[in-house]
Amino acid sequence: MPGMIHIIGAGVAGLSAAVNLGKRGRSVTVHEATSFAGGRCRSYHDAAIGMTIDNGNHLLLSGNAAALGFARDIGTEQGLVGPATPTFDFIDLASRERWTLRMNEGRLPWWIFDSTRRVPGTRARDYLGFGGLLMAPAGKTVGEVITASGPLYERLAAPLLLAALNIEPPAGSARLAGAVIRETLAAGGKACRPLIAREGLGATLIAPALARIAQAAGAVKLSHELHALRFADGKVAALDFGGDTIALAADDSVILAVPPYGATALVPGLKAPSEFRAIVNAHFRIDPPPGQPPILGVLNATTEWVFAFPGRLSVTISAGDRLIATPREELARTIWGEVAAACGLSAGLPPWQIVRERRATFAATPAQDALRPPPRTQWRNLFVAGDWTDTGLPATIEGAIRSGNRAAELAFG
Repeated sequence: MPGMIHIIGAGVAGLSAAVNLGKRGRSVTVHEATSFAGGRCRSYHDAAIGMTIDNGNHLLLSGNAAALGFARDIGTEQGLVGPATPTFDFIDLASRERWTLRMNEGRLPWWIFDSTRRVPGTRARDYLGFGGLLMAPAGKTVGEVITASGPLYERLAAPLLLAALNIEPPAGSARLAGAVIRETLAAGGKACRPLIAREGLGATLIAPALARIAQAAGAVKLSHELHALRFADGKVAALDFGGDTIALAADDSVILAVPPYGATALVPGLKAPSEFRAIVNAHFRIDPPPGQPPILGVLNATTEWVFAFPGRLSVTISAGDRLIATPREELARTIWGEVAAACGLSAGLPPWQIVRERRATFAATPAQDALRPPPRTQWRNLFVAGDWTDTGLPATIEGAIRSGNRAAELAFG
């Protein structure tokens, strides 16, 4: 009988590995250090706002094959919703100009030849500049490959790459930016329809994954923190949880799906990114106005993206390190003023919550990208997973799920 596969970490990478292995009939046990599953994709009831919110807002696209495959596996693909066509709404708060980017679904981007569909102030030939990113070599920054100025950059490339890389785009890895462009704009509109978990990440991705793991006779142990890996004869021989130790059988395996700083503390000699960037999210308890798009890009403001959920408007601000020390109420009032202006609301500050993640993602620079490890380690039965491993993508849900699936394939043997 095949051995047990122990998965350390119940974030999206660990859960996707567990679901993948459960489909194949393998026995899995997921060990999570905290009292909840989901990692950065968790949902929780917040007393200040009086409702369930997501820890952070996450945008998926219709071309995210691994993420949508995961949702299908757990039976919740219908919970990811968005516009019927690949459209993106924007507002520039400095000029008050509004526009909608409307892509066609095919791979041939004829939409760039229609001034009513493309970014205002741009020409069709401007879009050819993205081609440099598609062929960018490792080690180059975005700023070294494309011109980081002009209407197309400021109104599309910058907000898109800032959200994807979570770093100011000129300093970001051109290799990773190219991967984003390759799988979105270059893949055609069919891959670019924006999707959000309307009922929340917990209800759409996390709770159903836990249920599917249990259905496949897998186990999830919360508040079960791994203290150390014990090695012998080129393998992991035991898992030390402090109060208890699990000795591994000859055919048992381990998938380590924890943040990079946790992984390097557990695995001698493991290289991993060591610099991080923050993300700031704001949540406001208020009904979105009629006609509010599910996702709205905001330019020339602290606010970058506004997400509309039932009874709630939420904001995401990438590369948010500059806002970590800002007093919470000051930040809430600043963001709300911008949201009210962008959404045509006159209400005063509604119940709110600010969520700041200091180490939300690794810093997507060429140097940090080069530190991302492959899923295999020097120990025969130990594999690593997470959006910080070498997925070829920035730190995204899609990358995390791909890493979990890859680690599962290797552990399955």
